[in-house]
Amino acid sequence: MTLLELMPFIVLIPLIASGIVALLPGRILPWLVTLIAALASAVIAALVLPVAISEPPLSYPFGNWPPPFGIEYRVDAANAFVALLVSGMAAITLLWAPKRVASEIHGRLGTFYALFLLAVAGLLGITLTGDAFNVFVFLEISSLATYTLIAYGKDRRALLAAFRYLIMGTVGATFLLIGIAFLYMVTGTLNMADLAERLPELRDNNAVRAALAFIIVGMGLKLALLPLHLWLPNAYAYAPNFVTAFLAGTATKVALYVMLRFIFTVFAPDYSFVVLPLSTVLMVLAVAGMFAGSWVAMFQIHLKRMLAYSSIAQVGYMVLGVSLATATGLTAAFLHLFNHALIKTALFMAVGCVMYRTGSAKLDDLRGLGRQMPWTLTAFALAGLSIIGVPTTAGFISKWYLVLASIETGAWWLVVLILITSLMAVYYIWRVIEAAWFSDRPAGAAVVREAPLALLVPTWLVVALNFYFGIDTRLTVGASMAAADALLGSGVGLP
Repeated sequence: MTLLELMPFIVLIPLIASGIVALLPGRILPWLVTLIAALASAVIAALVLPVAISEPPLSYPFGNWPPPFGIEYRVDAANAFVALLVSGMAAITLLWAPKRVASEIHGRLGTFYALFLLAVAGLLGITLTGDAFNVFVFLEISSLATYTLIAYGKDRRALLAAFRYLIMGTVGATFLLIGIAFLYMVTGTLNMADLAERLPELRDNNAVRAALAFIIVGMGLKLALLPLHLWLPNAYAYAPNFVTAFLAGTATKVALYVMLRFIFTVFAPDYSFVVLPLSTVLMVLAVAGMFAGSWVAMFQIHLKRMLAYSSIAQVGYMVLGVSLATATGLTAAFLHLFNHALIKTALFMAVGCVMYRTGSAKLDDLRGLGRQMPWTLTAFALAGLSIIGVPTTAGFISKWYLVLASIETGAWWLVVLILITSLMAVYYIWRVIEAAWFSDRPAGAAVVREAPLALLVPTWLVVALNFYFGIDTRLTVGASMAAADALLGSGVGLP
């Protein structure tokens, strides 16, 4: 079997495994099969990435129906990179899952893990498909599974958070579908490569402008781009910790990828950023998100909500790179897409370790806990350095390229804004460190043991990756540059 023939199994393995896992009894067996499925997808995605970087886009037509008439998976450096991220984060978070899931989820775990695999399969399908309507189909698969996973949270507010996400997610998906419908109406095709060839002749068509607007709003909502972010804080705060760690590392990243694919491949950057004022719109929203997310995070007393608002700010950094509409800016966006997944997953894992022992994620309950859970709180502090952007961390590499992109375009004022928001991150991360290490435990508080190794080892693995990719950037920077070239080089592009 060739690599091209293996490529569809990146999606098919978790999709098929979800039906099997749903029928499995017990607690260990469903988790084990889920882990094997995620690892298998990650291995295939890792094999596909170097080929996608070095060769023209890989195309796999289903049923031997050639595109644009048939549905195809079309893989280049951009979506191969995102597919590796999604499948890799699924595998890593699953290593951390058993202890946390066992303490939070009651009843049959087969159903829970089956829903998780459906979410993974949906996200991977969104990433790999070359068909615009299939993007919507896979988006619905992943979204419906995600709504249910969030509702598994022990706090009753998880149900309200899941319902709010369902309503807003449905609105976002509807906007996306309307945009795709406009494109089909004027071109008669749903294949994204074919759309890219036909749209240049239709640029004066109002339906094309409306299609781009609907798609941007729809994916902006899924991306939690300010002011379309209202679903995210409660969804992250009240979902099971395992679900939060996975979603923080993948869901918004896939939404950003979809937005980039439509902006750069389907509509082409010279239309999106020259004919239309998309650069200005995205830049304003990005800067607003960077400041608003960081500002609200500074005053949160619930750690998961603090990190959720921090994610809104980090989405702003990614979109800021996109708004610059240059190769370096797009490289910075892809870099932060990858690096933020590592950062936020590590932080949520550390918070999950604290909640495993204390049952609380409130800042006041962390007072003096650093002396009783030193490994957990040190992991949080080190991951916090990465979100601030301290040198030798992955977060520094992202911000460095974002600064370079800003300087390239002559926007020195953006460098100042990036520095200010990074200092805001210092404040909300320091609040946790101060409470954990420089405050005394409340009188009469029970002694808390360190988190078990089953939770600590995967947490420290992700923390270590934050420093590894902050020192050895060959994979992340190389793949990000190739991804930017794939999106810019395939179209007209901007100088």
